[in-house]
Amino acid sequence: MTESAEKNFPAYSHLPKYLSKMYIVMRTYFEKPRTRKGWKGIMHDPDLNGSYDVEKGIRYARQCLSSITTMRVATATEFLDPFLTPYIADLICWGAIGARTTESQTHRQLASGLHCPVGFKNSTDGNINLAIDAIIAAREQHIVYMTSLTNSISTLLTDGNPHGHLILRGGREPNYGLSDITKAVKLMHDEGINHRLIIDCSHGNSGKVAKRQISVARQVIDNRKKIPGYVAGIMVESFLQDGKQSDSFPLEYGQSVTDECISWQQTEQLLSTLAAQL
Repeated sequence: MTESAEKNFPAYSHLPKYLSKMYIVMRTYFEKPRTRKGWKGIMHDPDLNGSYDVEKGIRYARQCLSSITTMRVATATEFLDPFLTPYIADLICWGAIGARTTESQTHRQLASGLHCPVGFKNSTDGNINLAIDAIIAAREQHIVYMTSLTNSISTLLTDGNPHGHLILRGGREPNYGLSDITKAVKLMHDEGINHRLIIDCSHGNSGKVAKRQISVARQVIDNRKKIPGYVAGIMVESFLQDGKQSDSFPLEYGQSVTDECISWQQTEQLLSTLAAQL
């Protein structure tokens, strides 16, 4: 997995031509939330064999992030397990709280102690009010408890995170359309919070069909011109090869074992198209 991420680096040599139009952040997702069961990501089980060598997983994650940031490429991840967050937070430029955890008090408190911008996704059924509540909660200070190096309980007062924002990821229905964005902006404006948002082109907005992300992204950028100042960015699930595979061996190199992705070639084509639209 780490090798696949690092294999993307040569491709970044083609990206500077787009940087005058957009800011590019590399998704580095080391944990995978599950509705029921399944592989939970490289930090939890790096060998995909049920050995759960979490120390090895953490080392892989840090190695990958260090390599990426050394190239001055920004990193993004979803923060899932609060116990693992401190091991990678210093190497993350942008974080997300997922649809299944946005309502969690633990994750709202976690976000309030992070020193990077954090996006909160609407819930899996499409409820954006829960994410707005999370943004408001995360900007406040919270008392959190953690285990110290001496195995005693320590108390930490978070600073509060003023950089929380909404991610529209779809639900029972897509919510990337002009009316959806306008509705979300009004709700955030009424609450007096940051009304710039991000559109997740995958998940409920693509029906979990990777290639649909391309048309979603293009429509979002087109709509952005009609309501300037509100859509701060888009999220796309991308890997070396398109599609996905099961997590049983042998594995196809550079293909996702979780969510379906578009290929790197498709990603470059999409970036070129979006740059022309901006």
